[in-house]
Amino acid sequence: MSEKQRISDVSWKKWGPYVSNREWGLVREDYSANGDAWNYTTHDTAEAKAYRWGEEGICGICDDFQKLVFSVGFWNKKDKMVKERFFGLTNGQGNHGEDVKEYFYYLDSTPTHSYMKMLYKYPQNAFPYEKLIETNAGIGKDAPEYELIDTGIFDHDEYFDIFIEYVKESQNDILIRLTIVNKSENNVPLVLLPTVWFRNTWNWGYDDYKPQLRSEDSSCIEISHKDLEIKNLYARESAQVLFCENETNSERIYQSPNTSNYCKDGINNFIINGNSGSVNPEHVGTKASFFIDENFKAKETKTFEFRMSDKKLEKPFEDFEETFSKRQKESDEFYAEIQKGIQTDDEKLVQRQAFAGMLWNKMFYHYNVDKWLKGDPAEIKPPKSREKIRNSEWKHLNNEHIISMPDKWEYPWYATWDLAFHTISFSLIDPDFAKYQLKLFLFEWYMHPNGQLPAYEWDFSDVNPPVHAWAVFRVFKIDEFLKGKPDVAFLESAFQKLLMNFTWWVNKKDKNGNNIFEGGFLGLDNIGVFDRNAVLPNGEQLEQSDGTSWMAMFALNMMRIALELAQYNTVYEEMAMKFFEHFLSIAHSLDNMGEENFSLWDEEDEFFYDAISASDGTNMYLKLRTIVGLIPMFAVEVIDDEMIENLPNFKKRMKWVLENKPELASLVSRWEVKGQDSKHLLSLLRGHRLKRLLSRMLNPNEFLSDYGIRALSKEYENNPYTLNLNETDYRVRYTPAESDSGLFGGNSNWRGPIWFPINFLIIESLQRFFFYYSPDFLVEYPTGSGEYLNLDQIADSLSKRLSKIFLKDENGNRPVNNQYERFQTDPNFKDYILFYEYFHGDNGRGVGASHQTGWTGLIAKILQPRFTKKEIAASETEMPEDVEKLKS
Repeated sequence: MSEKQRISDVSWKKWGPYVSNREWGLVREDYSANGDAWNYTTHDTAEAKAYRWGEEGICGICDDFQKLVFSVGFWNKKDKMVKERFFGLTNGQGNHGEDVKEYFYYLDSTPTHSYMKMLYKYPQNAFPYEKLIETNAGIGKDAPEYELIDTGIFDHDEYFDIFIEYVKESQNDILIRLTIVNKSENNVPLVLLPTVWFRNTWNWGYDDYKPQLRSEDSSCIEISHKDLEIKNLYARESAQVLFCENETNSERIYQSPNTSNYCKDGINNFIINGNSGSVNPEHVGTKASFFIDENFKAKETKTFEFRMSDKKLEKPFEDFEETFSKRQKESDEFYAEIQKGIQTDDEKLVQRQAFAGMLWNKMFYHYNVDKWLKGDPAEIKPPKSREKIRNSEWKHLNNEHIISMPDKWEYPWYATWDLAFHTISFSLIDPDFAKYQLKLFLFEWYMHPNGQLPAYEWDFSDVNPPVHAWAVFRVFKIDEFLKGKPDVAFLESAFQKLLMNFTWWVNKKDKNGNNIFEGGFLGLDNIGVFDRNAVLPNGEQLEQSDGTSWMAMFALNMMRIALELAQYNTVYEEMAMKFFEHFLSIAHSLDNMGEENFSLWDEEDEFFYDAISASDGTNMYLKLRTIVGLIPMFAVEVIDDEMIENLPNFKKRMKWVLENKPELASLVSRWEVKGQDSKHLLSLLRGHRLKRLLSRMLNPNEFLSDYGIRALSKEYENNPYTLNLNETDYRVRYTPAESDSGLFGGNSNWRGPIWFPINFLIIESLQRFFFYYSPDFLVEYPTGSGEYLNLDQIADSLSKRLSKIFLKDENGNRPVNNQYERFQTDPNFKDYILFYEYFHGDNGRGVGASHQTGWTGLIAKILQPRFTKKEIAASETEMPEDVEKLKS
């Protein structure tokens, strides 16, 4: 069976890399009185505290309900503790917020996780925990983050390259191989602790069933759980097996008596301190490790093999190499088909590692807010004050699924608008998983009864841009193209729930009932002059260009979905008309706010701005040029004449609106004027406004970087924007990399860097406009160059600029690695890719969360070739729309 054939069999996805890289410091593990999640559970207490909602580990795997976990621990005989989890700084410790301080790379994975590979670089000298904390505490926000490589711990190659690979022989038979390379010139020791344990489900007062691990020899751990098929974990070589319980060491953490003689940190205490009383001599427990004590000669490579199986195997390693080779070959064949048309090996390498990062960042996410607020029957009842700290309005929320995470260390919790972008990349390799992710958040145990989608666990009530409908239709069309038939049931089901979400926006975020939407920071953190979630002191109202534009985009997305569904059920023509009119109303409001007919489009600057409306009816622009002013571009849809002709009721009602409400019709791009090939355009932008926006966006002195579109105009580098409001001075300066303020924790910056999700939507919007306009619609690119290109050519050029961040240049360097020369030149680093949260606006280096392959994984889609005319022609018979528009 090939990987492509396996994808549709969900049983092959039961086991995967669903283990978090960090469970400590999370909201769902926080039972404090004041909501200080970062300090309630910490890195140093993690080894001794049993978690309530999930587990963490280095390159761990588990089943889809995380009942059993496998991971690997290491000890170099110099560290103060066994390396069982990745170390990083808390939000308060880092000069730019939380930050993982380790180097690990996701190198490969198939969608079913039948083959997976990653690399961890483990230092041979004592890990510099204190140095990282103390140095970061002493530097300001004007300096970059102080990283592990800055400590000098890798200077003499005194580290191990640890390659971890997983292969599935069948759904419940998993082969594990560790290839460990001593990179130094020294002979060095290393202790390996391949570890298996049960997530603690028995201490909370709901179910007292306690599974068991046991061993009669050093080469096999027997696994007994009533709900699991896997029964044995084998080791090819092991000195002994160590056992303890996955239960909290209360004596160490709380200075209270332990209920277990062998606590969660028992194996660590045996290894580090030689405490034989901390492990169970009866060889039973709920956590167990193979103890492998090795010595490595200079530059030596050693391989270690293990196997988790549902079978009792007399010779568990007999077919090991054959199975590994077979699955590796299948993985190569799967991606060879995906990457047809990609020209260079470097592009293939980057895309494949991007897909690997997406797949490795899938995680078991478990959080029942009602139980969390009340506390568990067997535990101390949380203080009443906790109910007012966060999420008390989300008691219905009960999540227990495999979800795509932005980053399993810095963001080991979902973010709804991030996830919408994740699904675009996933749809290229596993469209069923992409659809499943989108459906999850529309289920009644995710979506609020009022129609709001949960934002993220720190505050489910926060508001992200409403891009879910865009993603639903985008994934629907990609899925249709790949499979040759439309999944109408998916689209119809999603549409029904999205109606509730649209209604929530209209009821909750349009306070004045004028189709001008607020929404707050809308995921853009410090993009504004001040915190856009803040209540202004004198009753002023922030009128947001992006909030209103996102809603115009939402309305068009819903209209387009309804038009698609109307081809199968004419009832949806009425819904298409409803959203057509709603879009026109939003467009009207964007141009005619209030009685003064005040527009968010500034005719003087020819740009969209946020504005402040005072209680006396006066309005004031916040003349800060950011990507907020570019977001109106995203509200664009092109419909061909044939579709309109096939929907007579929609056509009739649309004609009536355009004839009888000219004040609405005149504001949007000319629907009644057909573009090339008889296509109609709906947009917030006429041709003139589009060109004026693009003249700023494509100006190297403003938004255009060699690596994409910046989030803030470079104009403010030497001329910061200043505003005095209510006797308070505000100042915004172009900062192309890390944030220089503590707003939103300081670990995110929208005041200059390049962000992939916005750039991706810019590229898609330009392609849609090109689809309507002829190739003769030209724009100066770059602004001031005297060179003119059509919109499709500009979109293609922007894609290449984004790709340049990761690809080798003429000198063999990758701009993403620009901070460190070693990452550019050392063959042991330079071809391992980190997909950062965002990128330096001037030199392209990676900034922020280092493993946020999530929406930065869009590079996989950007590198995917666009379809040839021959392929389009061959596909048009199966698809109701022009493939180039949908797939470009």
